[in-house]
Amino acid sequence: MVSMRWRAGIRALFILLGCSAAAQADDTKVVAGWLEKVHFAAVRGHQVTAKLDSGARTSSINARDIEDFDRDGQPWVRFELVLEDEDGQVETVPVERPLVRRVRIKEHDGQHGRRAVVELTFCFVGRWHRAQFSLVDRTEFNYPVLLGRRFLAGIALIDPEAAFLTDADCPVSAGGATQS
Repeated sequence: MVSMRWRAGIRALFILLGCSAAAQADDTKVVAGWLEKVHFAAVRGHQVTAKLDSGARTSSINARDIEDFDRDGQPWVRFELVLEDEDGQVETVPVERPLVRRVRIKEHDGQHGRRAVVELTFCFVGRWHRAQFSLVDRTEFNYPVLLGRRFLAGIALIDPEAAFLTDADCPVSAGGATQS
């Protein structure tokens, strides 16, 4: 009987030590809500709501008039970035970026589609980040930006009961503010 209590105590100690180590490893991650404000360097001063979605591998952004073209023998994409804020103000910005890759997306109807993926600079949790975004018309979605787990890994933990826990303001002098 004493031996079983001792074993249970040792197990509990290992579990506590393991939880403590995991918590220390996550100290650099910010806790964010399932919705957060972000803004893109291409559209300075225009904050939009992003949905944080650990179920999506790749982030996506609202884009239209997506067109492939070649520049100096390399594949590029031309598109209009369409971002609507909570007041209904729509900002449309023409953007050209190198094509990073194409991603295969499984649609809700079971069909598969391929989307262009580009890198964009944006402000999230008070810091400038560069991340890959698939380009898609998101006008039928509730939010113009979706941040997927490929970006969120190592940066944020999602609290699904909360929204707008972080600061979307970034220093203008951070270098990212002039890039898009």
